[in-house]
Formats: sequence, structure tokens, C-alpha cells
Amino acid sequence: MFPTSERLRREWTGFRRAGRLIAMAAAALAVVVLGLLHASGNHASCDGPCPAEPTGPDGALVNDQFSFLHRPMGTDGSITVRLTSMTGTLTYPPPRHDRIVPGLVPWAKAGIIIKDGVRPGSSYAALMVTGSHGVRMQYDYRHDIAGGGAGVADGAPRWLRLTRSGNAVTGHESADGKAWTEVGTVLLPGLPETVRVGLFATSPGDLTLRRTGLGGATEQVRWTQAGGTFDHVALRGAAAGGWSDDGVGERNRTDWERNHLASGAVERNGTITVTGTGDIGPAGAEDGARPVESVLGGVAAALLVVLVVAVRYATGGRREASGGGAEGAGAPVTRARLGARAVVVAAVTFATALPALAVVVPFGTAVLKDNGIPVIGVSALTGARVVVGTAAVLALAAVLALALGSLLRRARYAVPVAVLAIAVPYVVTSFPLLPDGLAQWLLRVTPAAGFAVRQTLVEHPQVVAHYAPSAGYLPLPWWAGAAVLCAYTAVFLGLALKRLPAATDGRGVGGRGSGGPAVMRW
Repeated sequence: MFPTSERLRREWTGFRRAGRLIAMAAAALAVVVLGLLHASGNHASCDGPCPAEPTGPDGALVNDQFSFLHRPMGTDGSITVRLTSMTGTLTYPPPRHDRIVPGLVPWAKAGIIIKDGVRPGSSYAALMVTGSHGVRMQYDYRHDIAGGGAGVADGAPRWLRLTRSGNAVTGHESADGKAWTEVGTVLLPGLPETVRVGLFATSPGDLTLRRTGLGGATEQVRWTQAGGTFDHVALRGAAAGGWSDDGVGERNRTDWERNHLASGAVERNGTITVTGTGDIGPAGAEDGARPVESVLGGVAAALLVVLVVAVRYATGGRREASGGGAEGAGAPVTRARLGARAVVVAAVTFATALPALAVVVPFGTAVLKDNGIPVIGVSALTGARVVVGTAAVLALAAVLALALGSLLRRARYAVPVAVLAIAVPYVVTSFPLLPDGLAQWLLRVTPAAGFAVRQTLVEHPQVVAHYAPSAGYLPLPWWAGAAVLCAYTAVFLGLALKRLPAATDGRGVGGRGSGGPAVMRW
């Protein structure tokens, strides 16, 4: 038996035929070219230069747009209000899209907020009543604490209180202004001595889904507006003087706001009504931003090439035996030899894909940003996981295809099986073709689950979005998806190894002598 290193060298020599090498180079080129073409074909359209997207305290893209009636407050103080009602407007809601009707979306918000100025993206803590999710305390865009489930209704107002003590902000709620319940206490590192405190209102878009394909769905988002009416406003630790009415982010640019009901604050007969539109929270793909994996469109083409090459590598060396036991090109395939082939095909695929991915991710995202498209930032560790993990998944898919080729023995059988099991679920779930539930199950139970390693989008329950594979939200975390693909690869490679002889006896497969009937060799 040859040493392992010698066997690997022989299998690499057998693999490196011109056709295979050209195919692998074409797969890498597809990753780069298709990714960069996709990035260069996306452009933002703005009246003049596109404004910079706001980023939160952690540097991540955020939404920060609302109406804000505010005044200065020092390091210790509080604001207490009674919210007596919430109203809203929905523009062109389903099923009819030709009417403007009253109503609140589930995450419409009205309440009180302490914020580091009026700059979009600055640190904040807010206590609010929502359209359908009761009282919530939210801070620094990503964090949400549930309070009482009751909202605001006629005859059932809600009292809210925020208290600042240095960098700590505590929220309380009450039904009657006497018995208070703490919602939560949060820390806002780096909060300046003087902050802005006051009343706010905002309302995210109304998300509806339009059926398409074989049951898939595309998103439609409609502009909405919400307003809260407050009284019994009490301040402690705030500077003397009047209120300032500002819009954080854009305000009063729609025809509805200009011609019917402007966003802002109105004080009348001891009550204050604040009306606004927008959202306060993390930004995502639903807001027009792109995740880094959006430049990996060429991976599907590369996957098809890799699967075909791996299957043909497993099935292309069959020939009649001519006796002898040397492990040359015509030698029988043993377990050790198939194991060496698996190592070779995995190593070649990984080494081919890794540089292509390492090029397209940074350059593709740079092109998107130059074209005015915001890109959802990720940490260096997450970016490395996308690049290295996707290359590793392609390598595992190649080994799985090799095992299928070894089991089925014929490329005309093994190629369709490999494509249907790995490539088809990955491709069809990337588009709004199948029902969301079916798409999610395909990405849980098929080898295509492994491509969860490329996902960077995070699901935030307090953000209105279409959390489906076609929108980039996969059902498994990256490590679980990788585990599914590893399990498939291990099982089928194990089956392929089990049906092969452990070694040859120098006379052919199964110990037949040269005078016996001819046997097929791989």
C-alpha cells in the first residue's frame, strides 16, 4: 500500500486533466464576474447626492426618523406623561389600493424618549405604546424590552415615565399614574451631560405580501403615519424655556404631509399631539440596504460546475481490468483511494473558491457603496465566516457529489441526483417562487442548508420585514446549516466507502485471479 502522501499525489495527478482545471477556473471566474456585474448594476436614485445612511452607536446601519418635541435635560431628571390616545393613517392598504384609511400598523410608536441630540443614529432610550404590541422600552436601535400588553384605548390612557441617573435610564408605566411598574433599566455608555428629552411619534411602513410564482410572495411597503395625544406632562431636571419641535431624519416630504396632515407637534387646550412617520430601529434589506452576501450570486453557477466535475471525477475512470494490483489509473477503487479522491476534490474546490470569494466580497460591496447603495456592515469575523464558510460548503458539496457518483456509478444518474439534492433547493429558494413555509423546510432538510453560512441578515422581532428565504432570511443559523450538510456528506461518503473493498490482493477486486471473468474498475 502506498503512503497516504503518495496516494494523494497520484489522485491529484489523475484529477488535473485540462478539462477539469478549466472547469474549476470557470467556476471561480463566475463567482467574481457575476458578483461584480450584480454590484455594478445596482444604483441609488436620489435628487442630488444621496444622503449618508445613519449609523448607530455600534456603527451599524439604523433607521432613525420620527417627530420629536424636546428640550434639554441634565445628568439627573425625569419626564412623566399620560398618553390618552393614538391615531394613524394607512395609505392604500390591501385589499383595495385606492383608498387612504385610518389605522395603526402593529409597530407604530408614540411615547417619551431621552436622546443624545437630534442627530440620526445617536444613542437613545425610549418608552412607548405601540399599535399592537403594548408598552415597550427600546434603546440604541437593536434592543427591545416588553412591558405591559395593554395599549391605549378610549377611557384607558397609559402613563409613562423615563428617569435618567447618569448613564442609566429607567422606564416605568402605570394605568392610573399612582401605581407604577418598572419596565426596565438600561445603560447608555457615553451619554453626554446634556441630552434632549421629550415626546415622539413615528410609524414604519405597512408591509403586505403579493402572491407570485407557485405560492411565493413579494413585498409591498406603504407609507403610514401615527400620532399620540399627551397631557399631564411633568419634567424634572430639564432646562427652563420652551419646547423645540424637530424632525429626526426626513419629515413632511410626502404629498399627504404637505397637503393634509403635517408631521410635528401641536399644543392645544393643555394637550400635545405629536404626529410622525418612519421608524427607530436597525436597518435591514427591507429598507433598501444590501447584505454582503448579495454579491455572491455567482455561487450558484459555481456550484453547478463543481457538482458536475466531482461526479465525473468519481465515474469517469471506469475501465476493464487487465490484472495487476498497482494503484495506477486503471487500478480498482478501494476505500483508501476513494478517501484520497475525496480529499483531493475538497482541497481543489476550496482552494479554487476561496480566492474568488475573497475578491468578490470586498470589491463587490465597495462597488455597491460607490453606487450609493447602503451595505449592512458586518464584523471582520462574520466577513471571514462568509468567505471561508462558503468555500468550505462548496468543498463539502463536491465531496457529497463524489460520493453520489461512486454509489450510482453512472454520471447520467449521479449528476441529476446531485443537482436536485443540492443546487435546486439552493437556487429556487433564492427567489419568490415557492411558499415561504416550503422554502424554509427545503433549507432545513436538504444539503442546501449548508449555505446558511453565507447569511448575515439578523431577524429583529420589533422590525417589520418579510422573514423568508427569498428575502435573504434563512431558517437555520449558520452552524446548524453547516451541520446538516456535513451529516449528508458523512453518511453518503460512508455508504460509498462501505461498498468498496478495503484493499486489493494484487489480482483484482474481490480477489479474482487473472483467469477469472473481467471486472469493472473505477
